[in-house]
Amino acid sequence: MLKKYSLRNYRFRLILYVCILTIIGIMVIGSAEKSVQNKQILGFVLGLMVMVAVSLMDYSYLLKFTWAYYLAIVGLLLLVKFVGVDAGGAQRWIKIPGIGIQFQPSELTKIVLILIYASFFSKYHEKINTIKYLAITFIIAVPPLFLVLKQPDTSTTLLILFVLIVLLYITGLSYKIILTVLGIAIPVGILGLTYILRHADELISQKHYQVKRIMGWIDPTNPKYSDYAMQQRNSIVAIGSGQLWGKGLNNSVATSVKNADYILEPQTDFIFAVTGEELGFVGCLIVIILILFIVLECILAARKAKDLSGKLICCGMASLIGFQTIINVSVATGLMPNTGIPLPFVSYGLTSLVSLYMGIGFVLNVGLQPKKY
Repeated sequence: MLKKYSLRNYRFRLILYVCILTIIGIMVIGSAEKSVQNKQILGFVLGLMVMVAVSLMDYSYLLKFTWAYYLAIVGLLLLVKFVGVDAGGAQRWIKIPGIGIQFQPSELTKIVLILIYASFFSKYHEKINTIKYLAITFIIAVPPLFLVLKQPDTSTTLLILFVLIVLLYITGLSYKIILTVLGIAIPVGILGLTYILRHADELISQKHYQVKRIMGWIDPTNPKYSDYAMQQRNSIVAIGSGQLWGKGLNNSVATSVKNADYILEPQTDFIFAVTGEELGFVGCLIVIILILFIVLECILAARKAKDLSGKLICCGMASLIGFQTIINVSVATGLMPNTGIPLPFVSYGLTSLVSLYMGIGFVLNVGLQPKKY
């Protein structure tokens, strides 16, 4: 399981980018909600330990146990369904007794499914364009995605599907299949949006929370939907008010959107709004550039991977971090309907942070075993 590695293959730049981004996140979280800052620092320390440990383990060996990981994650998601903690109308957490920390299995699910598909696709990549293996691909995804969707957590479900599509593309999915799926999905999506627009009031009365958010995004000035749009509108105001350099961390400015509590849970889904208000355009740009550098480092590691499974792990992490960032920033700036996706390495959340560090640990191990030319 442990091998002799060359230190020159260790991607210290990737570690540096991740650590700087996490430290920025800790500072912004402290300004947004001081009471949880110490927990995020704990997550940072735990994440570093997990990352280093995983980076020194041979990923090829660890991939031999993917079905054990699969059963474990499905078991945890089932546990959430029956004994999970409910917060804000969603049941996504398992409370760890005695230490007051909650664990969110859906965050770990993202990493586990990347590992599972890296192993599966590396074995059957030559058969991936057959109906049988495409069917198996989606059958594998159904139990965990169904359990995540029922929490409810539509955004995480869609995010995992996006990552799966990238992995299929990297594996060698035929362009004919891709174009066929797009040819079906785009019209269906347009028809679905049209149906929502025509039956919005009826769907909202049936407590479809996703419809509330979509209508609040499409028609934010409509009095019927303005309450659902308020969070995003306040986020946009906060980002704009920061201007170039921001108002400063932990400021006491009376006109601060964050200080006036106009942004709910600013330390999690809307951490980018706090970043924009307190660190300004420059702070937001630094965060986005650091995430871009992390994604690029993952892609560079994929290019030098010794086999397909290593390449898929790196591309899976790159797409996960990239898509998650695009969704979070788009929500905070009003480019997408409101949805609960954290900003990687920046938003508060121990499970999210430690899971991402675990994924980076796998990328580092892939980098330690480059292909030989």
